[in-house]
Amino acid sequence: MKNRKICPKCNSTDIIKVPGKAGAYGVGNNIQTGWSNFSAVLVHRYVCCACGYSEEWIDKEDIPRLKEKYENA
Repeated sequence: MKNRKICPKCNSTDIIKVPGKAGAYGVGNNIQTGWSNFSAVLVHRYVCCACGYSEEWIDKEDIPRLKEKYENA
């Protein structure tokens, strides 16, 4: 859905991206990798406006930080 901009459930092309964010006290769509909001990895949502299906994606450049924090957890 992220790359092709087509819903895998209903084949609609009416897709929106809801950007991840990190707010006060960890509020938002993110994964904390440290103690501050600056360490948060943002999780972006892609939503089909036709059927409501959604997917969550993390930017590739943020994956090494997640692996460092959670790979052996």
